[in-house]
Amino acid sequence: MIIVMKQDSKREDAEKVANRVAEMGLKPHLIFGEERNVIAVVGDDRRKDRVAFESCEGVDQVMPILAEYKIASRETKPEPTIVQALDLKIGGGHLGIIAGPCSVESEEQIMECARAVKRTGAKGLRGGAFKPRTSPYSFQGMKEEGLKLLAAARDETGLAVVTEVMTPHHVDLVASYADVLQIGARNMQNYQLLEAVGECDKPVLLKRGASATMDEFLLAAEYILDQGNQQVALCERGIRTFESHTRFTLPLASVTYLQSKTHLPVVIDPSHGTGHAYLVPPMCSAAVAIKADGLIIEIHPDPANAMSDGAQSLTPDVFEETMKDCRKIADAVGLKM
Repeated sequence: MIIVMKQDSKREDAEKVANRVAEMGLKPHLIFGEERNVIAVVGDDRRKDRVAFESCEGVDQVMPILAEYKIASRETKPEPTIVQALDLKIGGGHLGIIAGPCSVESEEQIMECARAVKRTGAKGLRGGAFKPRTSPYSFQGMKEEGLKLLAAARDETGLAVVTEVMTPHHVDLVASYADVLQIGARNMQNYQLLEAVGECDKPVLLKRGASATMDEFLLAAEYILDQGNQQVALCERGIRTFESHTRFTLPLASVTYLQSKTHLPVVIDPSHGTGHAYLVPPMCSAAVAIKADGLIIEIHPDPANAMSDGAQSLTPDVFEETMKDCRKIADAVGLKM
């Protein structure tokens, strides 16, 4: 359930109610919104006595949450969440652009990519240091050395670093270098990892699993939110279907659906969603047209010789042209880049 505070109530009133919730053995999540403050209450349904809260100072109403995902639901927080890291803003009318190589391969490569991203006005730099690969013989990433190169690129360009964390025991290491922690599709239901990043103070970009339903996706986000980390962005990166003409099937309808159900921002990954570089620019345009909250795009100075995902990577020049088109569409639909 959610406890809705009166508009003229004080922050201290909400904190007192939250303490009362905790005393009853339930878990309170205070959410301070622009129009109202609410406390999302989670725990054993049999112990949720609405009457016990209705008489508390400053309480307006107590309502059940119908969605299984309690904290992520728009019932709990009607206004959109803005996820921010350095100058990168995702959600609430801000179109966050994240771009960079699939894998960090060398200092020269990541610096060239970072400068190309910076030139377009984008604010986020992606790059894999730890790489989950289907084959154990594929390039697994430069690991901590790759994190150091990403941090160096941030120092020069000011871009927020977005990189994947694969295991709970790597969270502290990756968080010491990165600005946004990415949870890859393979780890969407790695609940120990979700809880670990939920305890971290860095924003999280959660990718949808290739076969995950919308409810499973939102419940995965709920694991992170339940640990106290409210800075979570969802990423639609395509799902497995019977089609073989693309790497995955990119369902852009996910953007509108998720935005109707959750206050969390929704990012589109057209690179993994299609697997072909020539399809990425039009999918970027389409995503912006339906008011996605962000894009995460793979670029590489030499895609033909990339160590991973070269076929879906844009060259810096094509990326720059793509961003020009996206900016025009963003202006038309009222998004800020």
